[in-house]
Amino acid sequence: MHITLAPDPIVLMSDPRVTAIPVTDCGEPLVDVRGTLVVDDRRADTAGSYAHLRRGVLDRLVHAQSLLPDGLRLLFVEGYRPPDLQRLYFEEYAGELRAANPAWSDEQVHQAASRYVSPPEIAPHSAGAAVDLTLVDAEGTELDMGTRVNASPEESDGACYTDAASIGPQARANRKLLADALSAAGLVNYSTEWWHWSYGDRYWALTVGQPAATYGPRRLH
Repeated sequence: MHITLAPDPIVLMSDPRVTAIPVTDCGEPLVDVRGTLVVDDRRADTAGSYAHLRRGVLDRLVHAQSLLPDGLRLLFVEGYRPPDLQRLYFEEYAGELRAANPAWSDEQVHQAASRYVSPPEIAPHSAGAAVDLTLVDAEGTELDMGTRVNASPEESDGACYTDAASIGPQARANRKLLADALSAAGLVNYSTEWWHWSYGDRYWALTVGQPAATYGPRRLH
């Protein structure tokens, strides 16, 4: 398994500075984004959890969409992820890394796994604060973004990193369109995943210099 470690100065989800951020949950509800945004069903679950976000995050996505050029829309892939599912994803990926790199310490495995799956205890998805998304044209065709949504660092040879040098000029331009709109709406990107954006979680708080996160892990029901 080819390993592409996050270059400095990328801050990983496993960074102690992220876990040290306190959470003062504002109590905002999780809301269903279907009917408001174009929603893809590739990550659908029977409970519809994937199609939920905190109200404030959805409002910012609606604003971001209004900033896109005519004919382009956000394609929502996944939002809320129940804590138990987040833990399963993390442990499965960590297990793959451990099997491929038996000499690694537990700390190395944990750090490398956090490039692609957030540690369960701080995961923005489990707070309803994060969204995985891409862009589509007027016909619903996904734009070239250099990799598929959810491509791992191993699969993409690092091209999943937002600022990867290995992607073509069209993909780079499309990523910039997405980033400009989402950044203007107040969301922050996790730099190892061009498709992952969040607002109100611990990673967001560290990135923008807020003293606390406004969204913490919660259950849908």
